[in-house]
Amino acid sequence: MQKRFSKGEHFQMSKKLALLAAFFLALTSCLLSFEAQGALSRPRIKIMTTVFPLWEFARAVAGERGEVSLLLPPGSDVHTWQPRVSDMKKLGSVDFLLFIGADLEPWLADILRSLSRPGLRTLEVSRGLALLAGKENRPRPDGHGMDPHIWLDFNLDQVLVDRVRKALSEIEPEHAAYFEKSAASYIEKLQRLDAKYQDTLSRCLHKTFIFGGHSAFSYLARRYHLEQIAVYGLSPDAAPTPRQLVAVIELAKKHKVKTIFFETSVSDKLARLIASQVGADTSLLNPGHNLTEEQWRSGVTFLDLMAKNLESLKHGLVCE
Repeated sequence: MQKRFSKGEHFQMSKKLALLAAFFLALTSCLLSFEAQGALSRPRIKIMTTVFPLWEFARAVAGERGEVSLLLPPGSDVHTWQPRVSDMKKLGSVDFLLFIGADLEPWLADILRSLSRPGLRTLEVSRGLALLAGKENRPRPDGHGMDPHIWLDFNLDQVLVDRVRKALSEIEPEHAAYFEKSAASYIEKLQRLDAKYQDTLSRCLHKTFIFGGHSAFSYLARRYHLEQIAVYGLSPDAAPTPRQLVAVIELAKKHKVKTIFFETSVSDKLARLIASQVGADTSLLNPGHNLTEEQWRSGVTFLDLMAKNLESLKHGLVCE
């Protein structure tokens, strides 16, 4: 025979069930809170990059989950800089190293061998990309002797950002969605920059630019259908011979260039000499591999540098 409950007993039972439900709800909230706190309290991924563009890409993607540092000191040129013992110690404390490859950091292989850190993850971002060969180099199957300045093609930069995203997602799969969102946000900025370059440089009177620095802008020239004539080779220490300098001056006259471009990491002496010979002015083009100490303190970004480069090109190439 089924027992009948009084109104008072029904009330008491409902009260107990409500208390029990509240208890389980509170317990679930506590467990979720502890889990979230555990995720937040985990050490951030220690990331190091060799050049400034990769530093910015890594920071953009890693966000709060990354502690990103730059191996190259402010004002240093990656082509001529040599690491010290203290730099090797810094590399020994990181979880993830990003570098360009294509012989940009020839000293890195020996350092990595000497570290003997099986837990260190590395990413050579240029691997597998369609690299350009410098005029003084022959293409080699292993990628050596190639032009490493891939960050000056903003379409390629989108590939690099996605490679960083993929690597970080493998390190911390639980934050893959966060990395994907961060990468998408930065890639959108690169797309807008690329579109602005495409639009501006498609309306230029001149398509050839004389660069009184090292041959850093071949990727940019290829992307936007320009021709770069560089005074130096792929490295700033690859200075021209007098005969080569005379040839550049003749080319500048032939193309009736209005502006001779120079860079901060190479003396502007030759750029100004060429400008004086052809009646041109001079303007800065920044290869963007590093910042000066003042730029670091001011928080200048890679996107800032590239926006200024576009203004210089717009003026020098007489773009409508």
